[in-house]
Amino acid sequence: MKKNSFEYIWTDKKRSIFGLPLTFTRYYLTETKFITRTGFLNVDEDEIDLYKITDKKVKYPFFQRLVNCGTIIIYSCDADTPSKEVHCIKNVRKVSELIDKYLNIMRDRYGIRGRDMMGYHSGHDHFDDYDDVHDDDGDY
Repeated sequence: MKKNSFEYIWTDKKRSIFGLPLTFTRYYLTETKFITRTGFLNVDEDEIDLYKITDKKVKYPFFQRLVNCGTIIIYSCDADTPSKEVHCIKNVRKVSELIDKYLNIMRDRYGIRGRDMMGYHSGHDHFDDYDDVHDDDGDY
């Protein structure tokens, strides 16, 4: 994939000690996807479509706060990546708001709301449990 095949809204590297970007993990936000790229020689790329995000949480661990960083945990109904931690990035609040902005734009485009995706991330539907306990014979 060519580096400029997407127009990036935001990009940053995972920070290490003292808030320095000395790792081989890079995060990208486009209008439609959140992309995580890891590795130096062997590069792995993981994408989450923004409209599949069901929830997110922002964490400010003590040592990350010292260097003005934080972590975002993204929960999605994506089959490959039900949760993604965006570790130790700068301007966490701004990034969280950017994700919200483009998440809502994508949901409006597809006509999807968060309640439409409820139950997808659990991996097991409990409707069949009811039939195992209550069958039509009346004997349980």
